[in-house]
Amino acid sequence: MRKNMKNLSIIDKELKIDGSIESCGKLIIKGQVKGTIDGDIVIIAQGGEVNSTLTKVSSLTIGGSFKGELLASKELIVLATGSCEGKVVCQDLIVENGGMLNADISCKTSSKMEPAKKEKSFFSKKAGSRQKEEKQIEL
Repeated sequence: MRKNMKNLSIIDKELKIDGSIESCGKLIIKGQVKGTIDGDIVIIAQGGEVNSTLTKVSSLTIGGSFKGELLASKELIVLATGSCEGKVVCQDLIVENGGMLNADISCKTSSKMEPAKKEKSFFSKKAGSRQKEEKQIEL
């Protein structure tokens, strides 16, 4: 049962990180991060700040502030309290009423996201997700 649970990491309010972060599972950022992020599911909580030269994730939810370059192989969600600035490449884009998006955006299907293919082994290796990708490629 334990191996089916995803990892959870939290960067709390009082924590400031300057450097590279690699994470599996869910990463919640309540503090400040400057540098690169390579992960699966990342959530920037309200009050959290990320200034990233390159962020590669499957899903990013922004309730705080994100500035930089983002490659989200699945989705980018900007909540009503969130702001996103910079350059974004994602598959699905959701912006809630009140959310601020000021970025160069490219929304692509997973089959056209070249850099994400290289990182595919880092993201979840579920058989179901492979089947979805294969179906999209066939279309």
